Order: sequence, then structure tokens, then C-alpha cells
Amino acid sequence: MLSGRRLDLLDPSPLDVEIEDIAHGLSRVARWNGQTEGDWAFSVAQHCLLVEELAERLAPGLPVPWRLAALLHDAPEYVVGDLISPFKAAVGLDYKALEQRLFSAILLRFSLPARLPATVVRLIKRCDHAAAYLEATQLAGFGEQEARRLFKRPRGLSLDRTQFPLQPLPPGEAKAAYLARFETLNQNPA
Repeated sequence: MLSGRRLDLLDPSPLDVEIEDIAHGLSRVARWNGQTEGDWAFSVAQHCLLVEELAERLAPGLPVPWRLAALLHDAPEYVVGDLISPFKAAVGLDYKALEQRLFSAILLRFSLPARLPATVVRLIKRCDHAAAYLEATQLAGFGEQEARRLFKRPRGLSLDRTQFPLQPLPPGEAKAAYLARFETLNQNPA
């Protein structure tokens, strides 16, 4: 890692996880395999920011640790990249186990439980699907019907583009935004 840490992918240690490495990597990993509109790819860092915002909107008053978990939900991708769901399924359980070990190390590094409560996992998954729907319709060229069929229309959210205007950012800006949000959440753990 750029921080100088050496991360063992088969046995990741929370001590080898640095937020700067996560933000740097996620800001350079493209969602939708880079197949989005704009001068820049829509990064996983931006996706994570969107998921955390959606979590707060769908569950007002959500405790900060769970909002931090939402921000970190795709953090393993700073190392393994963003594989599309059908490919993850094709790779099988070994990939999912590796990704889960890395995610657990990341969660522990930032004082979260290695396994999130089921209610938090469900909320994050719901927000992840809502983010995919918004990204698909605003950036990836999907029509409303196709996005609704593949990702389900997010319930409980206004889908007005003015509420969630998505615009791909240069990697440096995405990294800075991710780090700023992390710092805000990390300094206010209550």
C-alpha cells in the first residue's frame, strides 16, 4: 500500500489497514467498469458516499457507527477492485470468504464489530441497491424500466435528480470527499 503497509490478503490484519489507502484506492476504482457518462469514471468512493447518505435519509438518527459502516461497505474493493455481482457469483465462495475476511479486518480497524448486526446489513444492502438504481439511470444509460427490473425502484426515497445529482469526480476530489466524510463520522462516534 502507498502508506507503506503490507496487507496479507489471505490473513488481513486490522493493523495493516489505513483509511488513506482505502480512500486512495476507492477513488480510482470505477463503478460500472467505467461505463458511465462524464469525463471521469464514477468511483467506488463516490458510491460509498452515496450509500452513506442514503442510509442517513432512510434511517434518520441512524447511529454514527452504522453510518461509518455504510461508508466502508465496499472498502475491500480498495484491494480487490469492483467486481460485478454476476462475476462474484461465478468466482464462488472462496472470493466471498476472502472479501469477508478483509471487510472484517477493516471494520475492526475502525472500532466496529467484525460482523455487523443483520438489521444494519439489510439497511446497507437496501441503500446499495438504491445507489445502483440512481447510478444506472443517471450515469450508466439504463432506462427507468430496466433499472426497476434489475435493481428495484427504491422505496421511501424521492428519485428527483435534484435530490441526488450524480456527477463523476476526478480521483483526487473523490478521495478528498471520502476522507472528509470519514473524518466527520470518526470524530463524532455518538
